[in-house]
Formats: sequence, C-alpha cells, structure tokens
Amino acid sequence: MASWIEDYALLSNMRSGPLVSRTGSIDWWCAPRFDSPAMFASLLGGPDHGRWLLAPVCAVDEDSEVVLDRGAGTAVERFYAENTFVLHTVWTTGTGTVRVTDFMPLTSRTALIRRVEGLTGEVELFQDVRLRFNFGASVPWLSRFDVAENDESGERTDGVLVGMAGPDAVVFRGDPLPEADEDRSKRRHAGTFTVAAGQTKDFSLTWFPSHSTPPEAVNVNETLTATVNLWQEWSGLYDPAATEARLAEREETRRAPTPAEHAVELPVTQDAREDIIRRSLLVVRGLMHQATGGLIASPTTSLPEVLGGNRTWDHRLSWPRDAAFALEIMLDHGHDREAAQLRNWLLRAVAGDVDHPSNVYGLDGSVVGRERLVDLPGYERARPVREGNTAGSQYQADVAGHVLVVFEGLRRRGVQEDHLSWPLQQGLLRAVVANYEDKDQGVWEMRGEPQYYTYTRVMMWAALQAGVDAVRIHGLPGDVETWEEHRDQLAHEIWTNGYDPEVGSFVQYYGSTAVDAALLQLPKVGFVAYDDERMLGTAARIQRELTDRSGLLHRYRNLPQLTDLDDVEAFASSIGQDGFAGQAAPSVSATLQLADQLARCERVEEAVKLLDTVLGTANELGLLSTTYSTSEQRATGNFPQSESHLNLIRVLDTLKVVQGRGAAQS
Repeated sequence: MASWIEDYALLSNMRSGPLVSRTGSIDWWCAPRFDSPAMFASLLGGPDHGRWLLAPVCAVDEDSEVVLDRGAGTAVERFYAENTFVLHTVWTTGTGTVRVTDFMPLTSRTALIRRVEGLTGEVELFQDVRLRFNFGASVPWLSRFDVAENDESGERTDGVLVGMAGPDAVVFRGDPLPEADEDRSKRRHAGTFTVAAGQTKDFSLTWFPSHSTPPEAVNVNETLTATVNLWQEWSGLYDPAATEARLAEREETRRAPTPAEHAVELPVTQDAREDIIRRSLLVVRGLMHQATGGLIASPTTSLPEVLGGNRTWDHRLSWPRDAAFALEIMLDHGHDREAAQLRNWLLRAVAGDVDHPSNVYGLDGSVVGRERLVDLPGYERARPVREGNTAGSQYQADVAGHVLVVFEGLRRRGVQEDHLSWPLQQGLLRAVVANYEDKDQGVWEMRGEPQYYTYTRVMMWAALQAGVDAVRIHGLPGDVETWEEHRDQLAHEIWTNGYDPEVGSFVQYYGSTAVDAALLQLPKVGFVAYDDERMLGTAARIQRELTDRSGLLHRYRNLPQLTDLDDVEAFASSIGQDGFAGQAAPSVSATLQLADQLARCERVEEAVKLLDTVLGTANELGLLSTTYSTSEQRATGNFPQSESHLNLIRVLDTLKVVQGRGAAQS
C-alpha cells in the first residue's frame, strides 16, 4: 500500500519529478519527462507496479514493507539540503545511524542517485528494486554485467544491471548489486548490505533510450556538489528587499492593500516566511520543464481529491492560467530567465490555434489528446487512473484574459513586444470578439451544460481592456474601437447579470444566486476594487457559504441548494454541477485566495488565521497538495501542486506589503 500523500518528498531535475516516501521508497517516477508513462507506479497500485525501496532491514516486514513502529528502525528526520531538492533521510536503529541522500543530477541525463552514509555504529540495509515501464505494464528484460578488471590497466569496473523494454532502458549501478529474487513471480532484484560509521555506498538508476548505449558512470561526489550549488545559486537570485520594492511599486499602479491598523503576529517569523517563499519558488521551478518552459500543475496523475472517490485527474500538463500566474511571480522575485521561458511557452502554445486557445496544453505547448484510462488499482482504490485530460477539449473562455493581462503587465514593466507577441495577442482579441456570444464550461471544468460564468466573462472583459491599453497607452496598432465597444458591452452585461443586488454579491453564473471561489479573482484584473462594497459582499458570502469546519474553502457547492458542506450523505445522493456525486474536497489554492482578499481589506488577522490553517496542511518539507480532507485530516489530490505554492507566495507577498505600509505610517 502506498504511503499517505503528504508523506512524499519531491525530487527534480526540471524534467521529471520522482516522489520518495518517508519510508525510503521511490513510489512514483515518470521518465524521462514529467508526462511520460510512469516507470515506478506503486503510488497508484502496489510494489509490483514498480518501486525502489531502500531502508534498514530491522524496519522491513516479511512482505518487504517498512513498518516504522517496529521499534528497531525509525526515520527520525527528513529534510532538504538548504534551498535544494537534495533530500536527506536519517535512520536511527538499535545498532547505529545512517543517512540516505536522494537527488537527481542537474545534467542532461535522467538519473536518480541514492547515497548511503554510515554515521554511527553499523546498520544493515535492505534494497528492493522492481523495474517497470508504461505504468507497471511492462517488465523489462534485465541483463547483469558483473565486476570486471582490465588486466592491462588494473582498473576495476563495477557491475551493472541493464533493463530494456521497447523504447525504454535503464542502467542500475551500485556495489553490491541487488540479486534477482529466487521466486521469479516476484520479478524483483533485492538484497542486503551493511554500512558502518564513516563508510559510503552509492547507487544510481539512469534512464536512457533503448537504441543508445548505457551512459557512463558519474563521480557522485562531484555531481552532488554541483547539484547543491546549482539549486542554491538559483535560490540566491531571490532578494527579499528587492522583491518588496518591486511589489510596492507595482501596487501603486492599482488599488493598494490597506495598511494594517496594528501589528499582527504571523504564524511564522520573517526568516521562516522567506524560507517558505524560497521553497515554494523552488517547487514552481522544479515543476517547469527545463527545455520547453512548460509548467506542470503537478508531477502526479489520479491522486483523488476525495479519498476513494472518482475525481481523479492527470495534472502532468500545463495550464496557461498557471503559466501566466507563475510568470508574474517569477518576475517579482528576481527570476527573469524563468519569466522569459514562461512568456515564450505561452506564445508557442496559443500559436497552435489562436482562434480557439485551449485551457490546457502539453509540456511543449502541444494540443492535449483524449484521456486514456490506465489499468492500475488506483491510490487507495480510487479510480479511474487517467493519462491525459479531457478538459483540453472543453471551451473555457478565460484563457485569452490570462494571457493578455500578463502581457499588459509586461509592457508596464518596460518589456517590448516583438514580431510574434503582439500579432498573436491581436489574434486572441479577435477570438474574444468572435466567440463573444458563446457559453463555456467555466474555470472548474464543469461537465454540465455550458453557462455564462461571471468569472469567465470578467476575464474576457480583462482581455479586451488589455488590448485597449496596448493601443491607448503603449501606442501599438489594433482595432481599438471594436475592443472598446465589446469591453463596455461586457461590463454592462456583467453588472446586470453577474451581480445580484438582492443577494448582495456577484454570482457564479448568470441566472444563479450561488457563489464560487473564482469570484475572488475579479479585483486582481481590475474589474472591481478589493474593498468595493459589492466585492466585500461577495467575499463575505464566499467565506460564509464555502468554508468547511476546518476553515478551508471549497471552490463551489456541487449542489447549490444544499448549504451544509459537511453533510456528506446529502451531497452523495445526487450528481452535481461538476458531473459527479458528492462534494469535492476543500481547495488549498482557493483558501489562500480568500486570505489574499481579506489581507487587502483591513482583515489581516483573519488572513493570517487562514494562512496558518493552510500551512498546517503542508508536510514537514513545506510541500502543499491540491486539496485536503478535513474529515480524514489528510492531504488529497495531486501532489505537490504548483498553483498552491504560487498562491502561498502571493499571500505572503501581500502581507509583506500590507504590514510594510502599516509600519511606514506608524
């Protein structure tokens, strides 16, 4: 059985993202890319779907599973090397202590390296390697090449295991190599070895295309040092003081957050706050493909938003709204190179069909094909397991708004348009006008009838406003009269149909009286001020009607007529607006968006309380999931989630600006 979702740590080489459990098992790895079929898939099944376990023998039971309460072996500490994705796990046993260091080299190869160092005494370790391809469906043919010695030079060549199946191949190196299990039905290589204080043993697993020769071994000392240095150099580009100045300058161009009337204690110190921002920036960078600049939502697929449920999605894909959000965050925090990559990815993606931009693309900006169901048992039996995402075939009219708003932000920062960027934006604006009358499925990818979602219509308004600003402020050519006409029509329509004065709030879609968390984004694009009484009324309803007993926020009520979000039986009895029975789990991102709204409206204490609640859902490594089960007190959904970390950065930035203004005026 897989570990709890929050018990995993992310590794990254900015092309793939394995997950390592607290018990020392690499249970998920898609190689060579984030969106490749999984080579280790026991996260969505069992050990026989592929894993690499490395743990003290005394903690392993007869089924080759780690049991931490056996008394003789416990993972007492787990942490990343400062500002890196180099993971250290320290095991203490009755005979000694060892440290396992897991990392991926930041080189052109796709490799996992596991270093075992004896710290005290002597510890016997167990290794269980079950190599699979294509989500556990293919068992590679393994060949063993034992230790050889060159008679002339006297040089010793360590033994290797080479496995291949179709287009994929791997080479496993280490001393000792695990042996093939005598029980051939187990289809694994396993073995034990002992490490004493001061000793070091290195193991590596490297993917390569099967038509190529296995890559050479690397110097682990040099590779580890280089990997640590590269991550730390990247993190060092974030200068908190410079970021604060950029944020303050940008806020002057729009409604600024109201300063706090009195000092408010944050749940973390200032130094810890900067550490959280750095870790979240690292997560976003770690989930961006190094070559294409595509940002995936998460390195996993089909981890259920509701345990045991069927809300299982493939998030190893790239959403333009996430890319636009990340672009702004990277610019604010000194990572201009990544911002440029995201900008260029957005342009390439929408260039595929500018008249019908998709809401989700592949890592390289390609069109996402149909969903494929994968034959795996699923995480704690939650099915189906999906490869691909049918949301790519939905019409979601907010996409152009995200792209055009962020490009207007770039212009205001002094970034010049080029021969490709402005013509493509004009194409998007023509598409907004051409599709003006069309309903869509909304940002939550509803599977019911299309609607005029208020958030979507506001994002269309924002797209047209950005186009008007490009002409009126920046002097770019364009059909500004048409854009102004449709912008003004949209504004009138939204205030007439998207805002209901009787309930005192914006509504989820025209004709509805319900609210959804997407409405919290309306001030961000300038449609309404954060502290406008109509926005305050909307935020109040969202907080009142979508918050569960833990304080976390749901994105929407699946059955708007039901008001008690904790009444599981009532929601489970009917299919709701998202096409599924039951209520989805509360959203980490939505909760943080509410905290941001509160912080900007003189309600800093409430914002801090929500922030504290969200931080309480993170694991000890600072990683956040998509959703959280209040009843089970467990992380749910795909993990870790880039949008959650982007929103966490945004809230901490807002609190920094709010409190900075308060200090300046006191």
